[in-house]
Amino acid sequence: MCVAKFTLAVDRKFKKEGEASADFINCVSFGKTAEFAEKYFRKGTKILVSGRIQTGSYTNKDGNKVYTTDVVVEEQEFAESKNQNNGTYQNQNTQPTPTPMTGNTDGWMNIPDGIDESLPFD
Repeated sequence: MCVAKFTLAVDRKFKKEGEASADFINCVSFGKTAEFAEKYFRKGTKILVSGRIQTGSYTNKDGNKVYTTDVVVEEQEFAESKNQNNGTYQNQNTQPTPTPMTGNTDGWMNIPDGIDESLPFD
């Protein structure tokens, strides 16, 4: 079984002086969801995830008990589309409405045939 562990950086919209400007959320996914994350997600890519919180603990090499909190990802999807002009990602909220497909100039990445059976979202 494939396992993917990654950390989401979530910018805080509001913060008090001296506070961090982002939260870092540990995530873990399994099976086809993990394979998809490993294949397509890269640092800086905006994604949406949903899942459940899982807590745990372990004793580290110094004998101290360490507590963990992870999101077990059940669903995930891109929150942006790939801009083919320069290969970077842009937030969908700032994109104009896509025009009808003519070739591959609509700004969306090509998904290989047959992958839709294993996608974790509709």
